[in-house]
Amino acid sequence: AVKRTIDVIASAFGLTILAPVLLLVALAIKLDSRGPVIFRQQRSGRGGETFDLLKFRTMVEGADELKDSMMDLNMHATSKRRMFKIQSDPRVTRVGARLRRWSLDELPQLWNVFRGDMSLVGPRPLIPSESRLVEGRYEVRLRMRPGITGPWQTLGRSDIGFEDMIKLDYTYVMNWTLAEDLKLMMRTLGAVVRARGAY
Repeated sequence: AVKRTIDVIASAFGLTILAPVLLLVALAIKLDSRGPVIFRQQRSGRGGETFDLLKFRTMVEGADELKDSMMDLNMHATSKRRMFKIQSDPRVTRVGARLRRWSLDELPQLWNVFRGDMSLVGPRPLIPSESRLVEGRYEVRLRMRPGITGPWQTLGRSDIGFEDMIKLDYTYVMNWTLAEDLKLMMRTLGAVVRARGAY
């Protein structure tokens, strides 16, 4: 209950204070390339229920349709269970690259937090096809709302493979404390500045 209360208050405050930034980013995206300002993608949430995760669009229009033709560029291609990440993704727009560098593309997720789809801190929000790969004791991640940030995001983001990511999330869920959430939020600031794994 305390965690959810913090989420509601902090996300409402963030959306209000950052409104001018959100508008400027939206304008930059619109002027830079064709397509919608907001990118929506289904993710698996608490209890396995799906929701539309919101992000500022950082790729060219129709980027998802190009994914299959770029599988050989996936930096996690050798892993048995893997996520899809390209270090220098040619689909990323000029403005999109800058947004990713400073994680500004994730600001719309404050609305997901306010709605109750997500939390400020939690397990990584997986797409359904990735979520189905999580088995056994690691399914405990479904007890909590996925987070805008979490151990995966603070320790390297895209540089961390799928197997290590689900282990980090398992440890987070099983040992959750409010103090740990606060530590992870502080570490997130450092991770954003270093931009490690921000592809």
